[in-house]
Amino acid sequence: MPEMGLTPKIPVWKKNKSTLWHYPSVQKKYDVPVFLIYSLINTPMILDLSPGNSLIESFVNEGFDVYLLDFGSPGFEDGEISIEDYIVDYIQNGVKRALRHSGASEITVMGFCLGGTIAAIYAAIADEPIKNLILSVTPIDFSTSQFFDQWQEAMKKGTANFDETIDIYQTIPASAVKYGIRLITSPVYFTPYLSLLNQADDEKYVQNWRRFNAWTNGHVPLSGAAAKQITKDLLIKNRLVNGGFKVRGKKAKLAKIDANVLVIASKYDRLVPQEMIYPVMDHLTCNDKTYKVLKSGHASKQYEGSLPSYLKDWLPKRSSPIQ
Repeated sequence: MPEMGLTPKIPVWKKNKSTLWHYPSVQKKYDVPVFLIYSLINTPMILDLSPGNSLIESFVNEGFDVYLLDFGSPGFEDGEISIEDYIVDYIQNGVKRALRHSGASEITVMGFCLGGTIAAIYAAIADEPIKNLILSVTPIDFSTSQFFDQWQEAMKKGTANFDETIDIYQTIPASAVKYGIRLITSPVYFTPYLSLLNQADDEKYVQNWRRFNAWTNGHVPLSGAAAKQITKDLLIKNRLVNGGFKVRGKKAKLAKIDANVLVIASKYDRLVPQEMIYPVMDHLTCNDKTYKVLKSGHASKQYEGSLPSYLKDWLPKRSSPIQ
């Protein structure tokens, strides 16, 4: 298996299974560091697949200090970790540590998929100085989700409940996460193998394909309490949009976010379509908000050693360039 995660990094904080990694910039050009939050159900390795195909490498090459919160892989003993716990005990404390470590007075928070959802919730209750919030393929409005629609309807009516099963296992196993996503994305899931056959004589393509394929199979368990909260507060009651989502007593209202916000959607995303993403724009009241649609799928991004234009055109001027 080709090596992955080769951008130089050091651990600066740990909590339970989680690690906060610092990736120093090659030559620091901006005072505002970037704090990355990936999804709870995948490893963040896709952000640093290989030299020349790494978002993290692109950030540090452009002069940004980067911090990545890797949640790790929860076990049976972590079943009581809720979304609220992840936001306060992990993300909020991680951001505080990144601010202290960097000496910065403001920070950029970038969340991906479900990591973007909890990043938005965090930004809505944060006391920390978040200058920029970037939400990449982030589900916000769960009322439009059509996946497992019969189960959703049954849960909304109270005729189906998986709490007892979750209580037994304490986590949603990685295999269940994997096959649930396969059901959503099939038959698209098989197309990467067709691409591999078509370009099997291209060694560079094959190596990158192997890295990407390793990431797609690298799902991690989801803690039981987080799974319950996602199901009840987001999927069934859609509280982030309808109101009522609370983080330890604090109301998480999207209208409270006062950072500059960039929202990124993908035109061909079957997992998180635009109907689940765009409604955040209607709830944001900040003066600086941008919505960008990419011609790609959920995770098919190539970086080629530099930041993609949608980030390069937006972030640097909002990151306090060093004179």
